[in-house]
Amino acid sequence: MMAISEMVHAAAASGPAATAVLLAPMLAPLVAASAAVLVGWRRAVSWSAVAASVVILVSGVLAAVATADGSVLTVGGTLRADALTAVMLLVIGVVAVIATWSGVSYIDQELAAGHTDGRGARRYGVLVPMFLTAMVLAVLASNLGVMWAAIEATTIVTAFLVGHRGGRQAVEATWKYVMICSVGIALAYLGTVLVYYASQHAGIGEQGSLDWSVLVANADQLDPGVMRVAVPLLVLGFGTKAGLMPMHSWLPDAHSQAPAPVSALMSGVLLSVAVYALLRYRVVAVAALDLQFVRSLILVVALASVALAASMLLAQRDYKRLLAYSSIEHMGLVMIGVAVGTPLAVTALLLHILGHGLAKAVLFCASGQILASEGTTQISGVRGLLARQPVLAGTFALGVAALLGLPPFSIFVSELALARAAADAGLAWAVAVALVLLLVVFVAVAGHTAGMLFGGDAAGQRPPHTPPHTPSLPRVAAAPLVTGLIALAVLGVVAWPLEQLLDAASAIAGTS
Repeated sequence: MMAISEMVHAAAASGPAATAVLLAPMLAPLVAASAAVLVGWRRAVSWSAVAASVVILVSGVLAAVATADGSVLTVGGTLRADALTAVMLLVIGVVAVIATWSGVSYIDQELAAGHTDGRGARRYGVLVPMFLTAMVLAVLASNLGVMWAAIEATTIVTAFLVGHRGGRQAVEATWKYVMICSVGIALAYLGTVLVYYASQHAGIGEQGSLDWSVLVANADQLDPGVMRVAVPLLVLGFGTKAGLMPMHSWLPDAHSQAPAPVSALMSGVLLSVAVYALLRYRVVAVAALDLQFVRSLILVVALASVALAASMLLAQRDYKRLLAYSSIEHMGLVMIGVAVGTPLAVTALLLHILGHGLAKAVLFCASGQILASEGTTQISGVRGLLARQPVLAGTFALGVAALLGLPPFSIFVSELALARAAADAGLAWAVAVALVLLLVVFVAVAGHTAGMLFGGDAAGQRPPHTPPHTPSLPRVAAAPLVTGLIALAVLGVVAWPLEQLLDAASAIAGTS
């Protein structure tokens, strides 16, 4: 706990430079959304969202440089960025760049196919940047109540994006998403209120009662009885947004119906932002309660989520739902790291979050191109893709390889580190269970993907609904996919760009 306290009280930097770094990633998407409102749909408006995503990424890089030595950036006591925040800004930025870059071709294809009109394109151009702003605010907020409000805002914004294409299934997925996530976020709100009550009971001042750094410094004074009720509510509430058992059922429907770039953002970033909230609360909970209580609670949820995903992946017939259940599996693995909570585990889970975000951004955006090309999301309806669409099939296959944890991609490294961290913490049995489940996942996902890439129908021909002349993948659509794969491979081989930052972040959120 001493190391965490030292990190919390590290030198705080404020001033024009810190203000620019922390405000730019929130203001840039708002400018892009305003452009969509004022101008309507134009290709330049679509590119403005890409520019806003680049601003988020650059801000993340600048924050990483400034906080890798343990420093903290602050703006008026409202916004705060430490090394852990910087990692999440990098995740949001890199996934947003790929998703919005792919979104340019997505809107073009939707307009050309008549699936949307100028009004729908404008709505998309407004909501996606607002979604990015809400996620950035969630990771920059110094107050845990503001963080909760920002995560709740993502539910409101993405509800309209999930049902963007219309139709009965999209409407059903939207209502399911809103209802389940609203219940979950209400539970998280109740947990937040209890933490506030505990802080007031401990004599923490009104202004600092939900400030994360103040809570960490005074965590040992929080009422254990209140915190023992609050922590399960927080795990269940924010776990709902992370797609964890038992409140996971919204995720496959929402991800399968949302536009492909939106699915990339939801899977690659939104789930991780909810895990980030739990990681922040874990630091407080471990200091207020005993480590074993917190670890056991999170570990049960984590392993149950991986087990559910493994069983459901075997029977999937829709490739977007396949990717959605894979998200549940990977969030379960990340939560194993949260449960272990050692510095090595936190380093590994943060690297896993980044790798998973990149892989899902590539795969969901590629799945959107497959849908545009093949006209179906059914696995059985996509056969022999490698022969007809070698670039698209190649990027999809490499994305799946990365997702399954094959070298040289970064998920291979992060999964090995997670296993080592759990074993070092005396949880070798959990590692064994997770490895068996991952074997099931590997067989299921690899089998479904092989059929899409190489298979044919019973007569050895393409399915009857497949277009006779499939158009090749446009360069504007291929570029972000290839870029994401290159980043995944580089992160799996070269550690130096993130090593110091991840060490600093693990010192903040990790406990021995």
